[in-house]
Amino acid sequence: MIDPKQVAQRLSGMVVSLLGLSVLIFVISRVLPGNPARMALGAMASEEQVQRLAAEMGLNEPLPLQYADYMRRLLVGDLGQSLQTKNPVVQDLMFKLPATLELITVAFALMVGLGVPLGVLAAVNHGRRLDNLTRVFAFSTVSVPSFFIGILFQLAFGYFLQWFPITGRVSSAAAAEFTRVTGFYLLDTLLAGAFAAHVDVWGHLLLPALALSFSGMGQVIRITRSSMIDVEGKDYIVASRGFGLPSWMVTHKYTLKNAFVPTLTILGLQYAWLLSGAFIIEIVYSWPGVAKYGVQSVLTSDVNAVVGVTMLIGVAFVTVNFLVDVVMAVLDPRIDLTGDTT
Repeated sequence: MIDPKQVAQRLSGMVVSLLGLSVLIFVISRVLPGNPARMALGAMASEEQVQRLAAEMGLNEPLPLQYADYMRRLLVGDLGQSLQTKNPVVQDLMFKLPATLELITVAFALMVGLGVPLGVLAAVNHGRRLDNLTRVFAFSTVSVPSFFIGILFQLAFGYFLQWFPITGRVSSAAAAEFTRVTGFYLLDTLLAGAFAAHVDVWGHLLLPALALSFSGMGQVIRITRSSMIDVEGKDYIVASRGFGLPSWMVTHKYTLKNAFVPTLTILGLQYAWLLSGAFIIEIVYSWPGVAKYGVQSVLTSDVNAVVGVTMLIGVAFVTVNFLVDVVMAVLDPRIDLTGDTT
């Protein structure tokens, strides 16, 4: 049973973390090179126009007043207007968020679907050639930068083999077959009954999702393998095998079940990490999501958009971290939500 006091303590910690993040974002956004007003109006704008826009954005006010106005707007969900799109930042984020969520969700499914079985396979064949090959693969996926993997996939599967498209989210012909309803194209194509477009969306999605999943997949393989090997040496596992239970039953029903708690911790945090890792992949594959929007915001000194994207990622991290802690406390009663193990 989870103690409500522990939940309240963890929630208060989340609030403190987000307040600290808000201060950090504010400071960084004010020291970014370039004048946001000048960047928004372009080089041909007059100095009077630049000063007028700067006054509208509150950039001429003292920093304490700027921070107070920044926090007031942040608390009511007002992130201001994007200098790139001229739309409210919240509107831009809500429009682009489904693309990123779809990408990282499929990447997460690939990471779990491939990483956990490979970790189990390595543990079952501990010390053998298959174990060594799996460990080399896991080390390689962690060590090689994601942008390199993404470009390699584009060259191999997109350019040479021509199995998959290498940029974009959907082809123009397929886009005409369905209407955007939820923003999740895999779902929207099914709702419209456009199965050819659904296949097209999968074709655009698989390469970037697989490239994004590789780094986390290596972590999952290594943690699953080491946890499985550790549990294999426990007395109850040795006794289960001594009683003549089938090897597959011991491995999946007893060993993997008890070894999965550390893996679950990694999986929860990796989902949040995929959001930050998507910055590189979305640029490489021209994926129209939040991460690409954030990179463009930094390059154009779009202060409001930079703040919005960074706060979104920060909220995602602390929320996922909290949910992982709750699940861990449910699975293992020795762990409380304050981080102590009894």
